Amino acid sequence: MPPSPLAGLTVLVVDDEPLLRRHIVASLERLGADVASADSLAAARRHAAQAGFDFVLLDVHLPDGLGTDLLKEKTFGASAGVVVMTAESGVKGAVEAIKLGAIDYLPKPFEPEALALSLARGRRSRQAARAEEHRHAAAAPDLNFFFGDALGPLHAQLDRILLADRRLGSNLPPVLLLGETGTGKTTLARWLHQKGPRATEPLIEANCSAIPDSLAESELFGHEKGAFTDARSARIGLFEAAAGGTLFLDEINSLPLPLQGKLLAAIEENRIRRVGGNHQIPVDARVIAASNRDLRREVAEGRFREDLYHRLDLYRIAIQPLRERGPDILRLAQHLIQRIAQRQRLPARPISPAGQRRLASYAWPGNVRELAHEIERAIVFEDSPELGFLSLMGAAPAHPAPAIPAATTPPNTTHGPDWLAHGFRFPDSGFSLEDAILRLIHLALDQTGQNVSKAARLLGVSRDYLRYRLAPPKLHGAGDVHGMGESPQETAPPGT
Repeated sequence: MPPSPLAGLTVLVVDDEPLLRRHIVASLERLGADVASADSLAAARRHAAQAGFDFVLLDVHLPDGLGTDLLKEKTFGASAGVVVMTAESGVKGAVEAIKLGAIDYLPKPFEPEALALSLARGRRSRQAARAEEHRHAAAAPDLNFFFGDALGPLHAQLDRILLADRRLGSNLPPVLLLGETGTGKTTLARWLHQKGPRATEPLIEANCSAIPDSLAESELFGHEKGAFTDARSARIGLFEAAAGGTLFLDEINSLPLPLQGKLLAAIEENRIRRVGGNHQIPVDARVIAASNRDLRREVAEGRFREDLYHRLDLYRIAIQPLRERGPDILRLAQHLIQRIAQRQRLPARPISPAGQRRLASYAWPGNVRELAHEIERAIVFEDSPELGFLSLMGAAPAHPAPAIPAATTPPNTTHGPDWLAHGFRFPDSGFSLEDAILRLIHLALDQTGQNVSKAARLLGVSRDYLRYRLAPPKLHGAGDVHGMGESPQETAPPGT
């Protein structure tokens, strides 16, 4: 059975006609609202001083003055939606009330359906205003999540979730996104919302680590007027703002334990209670939670409620860190280069062979976010025809991350694990030192843009030594396979 349209809302009816007032009160109570009534400005002021209201139905002409006086005085606070009631001849007064902040007006007499429609519009307006406070800084949400080959199974899992969502329609179960910082959990939450059946409804985003513990309950569930010292008016929370849509709670592990229990109750019962309130408010908001911590470990160490973890764990999405995505790193880099270059109004440039190796061998502790920052840095500051990602020179390698040889660099021909990778051990089959030296020379040349002098300085050898190593072999005699009339020992510097 669906909840009543106005369930959990508080409404004040201000009208001096007893029969009409009782009729309106009865109609609102049938719709599930909690209703108080007043027959004068003075009575309305007393009610407003004692409690906050979600909506006020206000007659223009009252025995002790005009209802618009209450709007001028801001008697009901900024959070209450005021709907003005007026006779046909009082349209001018209704227009003035709209200018003073009323959200709608109803000409008397009106049907209960018109009243319900007006309050429903007002409720959506309050949701939109609350959602605006949490709108993402970007002009449009970033929905361009790059899956690639490595995240193909994850994509298939998301498709199954979307299929189940369309079957269920309402009261959708929560989704849990797990992954290191920067792996794209926020972007994936937006993608899931926009691809699902609630794409036309609000998406509210909240970073739980950025909400002070003392305000977290009020932020999530709202508060009534006078609930605490600074609660000068009632305010809806993020659950109500997301009603019908999606509430994304990033870094959910940051919520204090007592609030985790209230969050669990809200998810299981689809109802919330504002701070300082006495009424349960039905809310159908799909919760997507994200964490960069291992929640099972958080549960074991007493920092996260086990029952909440199991409730969130029905739809679990684990996003691989960037260092584990193999060749997709370079594909993702090309993808980001196009987008970032367009945003910066600069030409998109290819990645140099040395730049490819740096991208593939770096550990990426900041994952996709860090990659995007490095790409933007390279696009803005590097002036070469190709992007070399020079800021990554000397950075810590991935663990493990085999280097990807460029077209100008001889591949690893040592018949075993790549000696550039972390934890290399010499293979039992042996190791080619000559191949390794040649590969080092090419790596140095790639890093210096094929400048032989700079490469020689990087390697601590002479230019002639590099030229000798890079020269093609020429056969002049049976014993002279190097073809330069001298042996390597004569040209190489001491210690080589």
